[in-house]
Amino acid sequence: MAAGFLTALAGDRVTVRSGGSEPGTSINPVAVAAMAEVGIDISQAVPQLMTTEQVKDSDVVITMGCGDACPIFPGKRYEDWELTDPAGLPLEEVRPIRDDIRSRVEALIASL
Repeated sequence: MAAGFLTALAGDRVTVRSGGSEPGTSINPVAVAAMAEVGIDISQAVPQLMTTEQVKDSDVVITMGCGDACPIFPGKRYEDWELTDPAGLPLEEVRPIRDDIRSRVEALIASL
């Protein structure tokens, strides 16, 4: 959802790389539905591993609780967003998570 918002709100002003330290096998369909409600289509996203090289090539790295699994490089800006995992939650419980992510992405864009 964060990558979807960043892509939609920042456009070509940023390069978005999205991945995880332990990616799932598919995008959460409830997250897809929640994002569709705000006009953002993430249905074609594919979970993928975030590589050390991708982190090294980034200026800003947003993590979501990956802890020691995430590589740290000097000179990078890191933020860890503590969010409720939407996996297995119904749409009405994913909406506030989606809205929180949007607020964080908007603040991130404003700070760049």
